[in-house]
Amino acid sequence: MGKAKRQIFIGDVQGCHDALARLLDKLKFDPASDRLRFAGDLVNRGGQSLETLRLVRSCGKAAMTVLGNHDLHLLAYAHGHAPRRFQRNAEFEAILEAPDGLELLDWLRLQPMYWQSARQRLALIHAGTDPRWGPKKTAARAAELELALAHDPDNFFRHMYGDRPRRWRPGQPHYKRLRAITNVFTRMRFCDPNGRLDLNAKSNPRLAPKGMRPWFEHLNPDWNGWLLIFGHWAMLGLTQTERVICVDSGCVWGGRLTALVVEEGKRSLVSVKGVKARF
Repeated sequence: MGKAKRQIFIGDVQGCHDALARLLDKLKFDPASDRLRFAGDLVNRGGQSLETLRLVRSCGKAAMTVLGNHDLHLLAYAHGHAPRRFQRNAEFEAILEAPDGLELLDWLRLQPMYWQSARQRLALIHAGTDPRWGPKKTAARAAELELALAHDPDNFFRHMYGDRPRRWRPGQPHYKRLRAITNVFTRMRFCDPNGRLDLNAKSNPRLAPKGMRPWFEHLNPDWNGWLLIFGHWAMLGLTQTERVICVDSGCVWGGRLTALVVEEGKRSLVSVKGVKARF
């Protein structure tokens, strides 16, 4: 029998290529027997977004990422649909100008919004999931976004930005519905039990807006027995409860880049020091 695969879940890299390379060295990453699963936001702010994409893509089938808000922002920028309030992004321009830039963007666009292993009861998402959705409904909503990204990305990015609607409803117009799902998967931190989002608050959970709680405190009962891994919330930092683990430990803010290693049912954490980026 071959060596059992390690599942390695890595928090938000955000263009910190050197920290990622050090983490993979520390993990003794072996693409023949390990699987890297990134929690999204591979790019932006760390200064090495192009190098980061190249490194992850070079791992072939041994690596994948769910898409985060910064990844979608890069793709929207490349399609010419980033709002005017966002300034010219030198890291994104370096990707667009690279000889392999289009290949990297196509690879990124076709990455999933959500990953799960029903057998292992493991799931991975960038920001969070709606309190009304369990694993099956979360997977179904992710499939809607993945279809739009694969077959109609230009229109998807044209309609992607915006804080409203504040919660998902099944009968919403197509692009409002997709925007609501996108905000759940890639931007949410606080919500109410009915899935209404507050997309302005980014603070410590103790400072939750009135009527809101961290999304994982409203987790659907269908997640019982699962471990849901996410990133996105650097101010929350490395956090573990019975059902969720946040692996965003603020690498780009001078914190650490963290990996959750799952091997033969056992879990461990491995991390390296990040570098506070100038942006």
